[in-house]
Amino acid sequence: MKEVLLISGFMKRTLVLLSLWFFIWFPLEAFCSTGNTSSSSNPKVINIGALFTLNSVIGGATKPALLAAIDDVNSNPNILNGIELKLILRDTNCSGFIGTMEALQLMESDIVVAIGPQSSGIAHVISHVVNELHVPLLSFGATDPTLASLQFPYFLRTTHSDYFQMYAIADVLDYYGWREVIAIFVDDDYGRNGISVLGDSLAKKRAKISYKASFSPEDPESKINDLLVEVNLMESRVFVVHANPDTGLNIFSVAKRLNMMSGGYVWIATDWLPSYLDSREAVDPSTMNILQGVVALRRYTPDTNLKKRFISRWKNLKDKGSTGPGGFNSYALYAYDSVWLAAHALEVFLSEGGNLSFSNDPKLSDTNGTALHLSSLRVFNGGQQLLQTLLRMNLSGLSGQIQFNQQRDLIHPAFDVLNIVGTGTHRIGYWSNYSHLSIVPPESLYTKPPNISSGSQHLYGVKWPGETSKVPRGWVFPNNGQPLRIAVPNRVGYKEFVSKDNSPQGVKGYCIDVFEAAINLLPYAVPHTYMLFGDGKRNPNYDEIVSQVAQNKYDAAVGDITIVMNRMKIVDFTQPYMESGLVVVALVKEAKSSPWAFLKPFTKEMWFVTAAFFLFVGAVVWILEHRINHEFRGPPRQQLITIFWFSFSTMFFSHRENTVSTLGRLVLIIWLFVVLIINSSYTASLTSILTVQQLTSGIQGIDSLISSSEPIGIQEGSFALNYLVDELNIAMSRIVKLKDPEAYLRALNLGPKAGGVAAIVDKLPYIELFLTSTNCLYRTVGQEFTKSGLGFAFQRDSPLAVDLSTAILQLLESGELQKFHNKWLTHTECSIQINQEEENKLSLSSFWGLFLICGIACVLALTLFCYRVFTQYRRFSPEDEEAEVEEIEPSRLSRRSILSTSFNNIMDFVDRKETEIKEILKRKNINESKQTSHNSNGQASSPT
Repeated sequence: MKEVLLISGFMKRTLVLLSLWFFIWFPLEAFCSTGNTSSSSNPKVINIGALFTLNSVIGGATKPALLAAIDDVNSNPNILNGIELKLILRDTNCSGFIGTMEALQLMESDIVVAIGPQSSGIAHVISHVVNELHVPLLSFGATDPTLASLQFPYFLRTTHSDYFQMYAIADVLDYYGWREVIAIFVDDDYGRNGISVLGDSLAKKRAKISYKASFSPEDPESKINDLLVEVNLMESRVFVVHANPDTGLNIFSVAKRLNMMSGGYVWIATDWLPSYLDSREAVDPSTMNILQGVVALRRYTPDTNLKKRFISRWKNLKDKGSTGPGGFNSYALYAYDSVWLAAHALEVFLSEGGNLSFSNDPKLSDTNGTALHLSSLRVFNGGQQLLQTLLRMNLSGLSGQIQFNQQRDLIHPAFDVLNIVGTGTHRIGYWSNYSHLSIVPPESLYTKPPNISSGSQHLYGVKWPGETSKVPRGWVFPNNGQPLRIAVPNRVGYKEFVSKDNSPQGVKGYCIDVFEAAINLLPYAVPHTYMLFGDGKRNPNYDEIVSQVAQNKYDAAVGDITIVMNRMKIVDFTQPYMESGLVVVALVKEAKSSPWAFLKPFTKEMWFVTAAFFLFVGAVVWILEHRINHEFRGPPRQQLITIFWFSFSTMFFSHRENTVSTLGRLVLIIWLFVVLIINSSYTASLTSILTVQQLTSGIQGIDSLISSSEPIGIQEGSFALNYLVDELNIAMSRIVKLKDPEAYLRALNLGPKAGGVAAIVDKLPYIELFLTSTNCLYRTVGQEFTKSGLGFAFQRDSPLAVDLSTAILQLLESGELQKFHNKWLTHTECSIQINQEEENKLSLSSFWGLFLICGIACVLALTLFCYRVFTQYRRFSPEDEEAEVEEIEPSRLSRRSILSTSFNNIMDFVDRKETEIKEILKRKNINESKQTSHNSNGQASSPT
């Protein structure tokens, strides 16, 4: 049993208990010593000790298991080479005081290993003793996570720590989506430290223990009744019970009488409850009745043949050695394995030359004539070596693989997840530190990569209290008579959103209607009361409202509250029920006509690229037509003029030159199509500029507002102040706070030079109402430069935020939100837009595809043209055609004598008319044919 003795000041308390024990147990002859050291290199008997409460649920299973393990070790000739293990039992008798005295008496017997205790409180005290005497302590039942600290190097846990059990419970809670739990625990080291780990594990999953309810095992049912009545008045309906198997059942008995085991409640018990149920061969039906629907964890042990054979022996073992009320449970397996672990470690220790010797500790020497005789407690000289041997052991036991990791915990911690249904327990899954929740045994997962993603977590269905399969919500509104406290901003302006009202509800507006409609969609009642925040003379600070919700002065805040990052850090918001971003409003006037308006349809880049393509296409067509079209020939000056004239005349489709070549016509057709699109777009844009009324403002948007030094108006209490100053680095001296639309209008009319503002920055819903009230005399300039929304604020991890978000989505899909909007926020659309010249201009991005197609066509045409010219040039030989050239163009002879480079030859060739080249090539082919015929005749007439 895990007792509840509160231990503090361990060393001081230990010395006091030592004194008491030596005054009670005073066999003086035991204190006499003939030497400082005693040793045995080849002992026949090795003493090991065991310390636990015999008459308890855990003790009733542990004693027969320990005795069976000792018998099995001593009867096995393959271990310890005939050395006998002697087990010395001590009964703690459910008392921390007696347990400590029994432990000290046990240490007098020169034991080399101690097994136990089952109580975490006693384990804390005994750990100090074994540290001093260098005796390894193997505990099968002390599961307090803090015992694994470096403060207790000789403490080894042969079961799994509650550290892992609490993380398993946190995963179960997270699997079902519960964010708040109430912890009911026994008030001792075991209970407090276990629940502390549970709080840490929940915090990592954004959950928490909302209340810690502690009790003592000695508490009467009246105190437990008062405790459960108190927690039943709270919001959470998820209870985690961390108690002792001998007394924890009282919690459920009282809860049953208080109707707390009915529908809507969730009860999760740690491994104490399965240990109690497993130790009973036949559980009382009335006991099972009060536990219906409880989820519990049990330490997992694989179903090996070794374990099955041991369970088959259990009845005989129980009849032989048990004096307690309990039967078999998992602690029997861990106790049995502890003996075998000690036996294997001792065998290795002796084989490595370890010596079972003891010596007096100078720190425990008798001084000043004291009668304590502390020298009777001797130090095990081989304790450190045996401890290291235990830490590196690796063997298979009844409970699974026995091997310690670097943190001195058993590897592969795992638990069964059980659901108590009917007359027994039903396994709904497993938890392991390797892959967390699963429905397959943990050992089958160790060969696969670990996967702890949310999608890989699985459990079978659970029958919850109240015999329902529907997962409970896990919370209700507290039964303490206090409705939900809702803060509502007491606005001065824009009262369409929320304002004070003389009705019993006390408030009205768009936000209130949305909240009430969402509340009515919830499947449960939400009693609430509205509490105005602010004096009604100035708009309240919304950051302060949200802060007071986070500080628990209010349970929620309802109003036109913008969802921004600094607020989301301290509260939870619902789904936005209205989009809201910041915009700029400025005074506008009608734009004056400009003599250069004909340039406005295109951007500078568009004008430049268009002009470049006119010249490029004209040059390409000239190259393609120059050799075959006389209209594209002549003196260089005439040809240059032709290129420019042809290029720009295509803009109006008035070019007079005819294209003859196929490639030239192809390029021209594509270019004329591009020109048609450009002309049409230019005409449409220019028409719009000259005929549609245009408005302009000195402020073009937030960027121009930032770069200026003029004052800016904002709504009092708005988050826009922090955004402009902190995010956009606008000087605080430029900010002017305005409280209502009338103040907006006055400030804009005055202007920056007369004490007003150049522009106003506010949320779009407010600006839409403001523009309607001014008959569209003002306009928004630029684009909406933030994206956010309006939502309801709740305290962190409030389940209402999630449920109301679902309700708001239902209102959105059903069209109810739009009805509320039409009721409260109707406004006139201002159709005339601010003249945004840069936005209205046609840019290159709209036409680059056309230019790309035209450019590719030109390049392909030039490539084919060059290929054809090069092919002709290879057939053309200037030396052979010198005479022909003189006949056709006598003046060229003197020039060819000067031009000697191949480049000039090529350029001269390209410049010729194609008809000349074809005539030369034709004559060359005829001459070559005659020469070939003459040579053939000469060879035929030669003598043989």
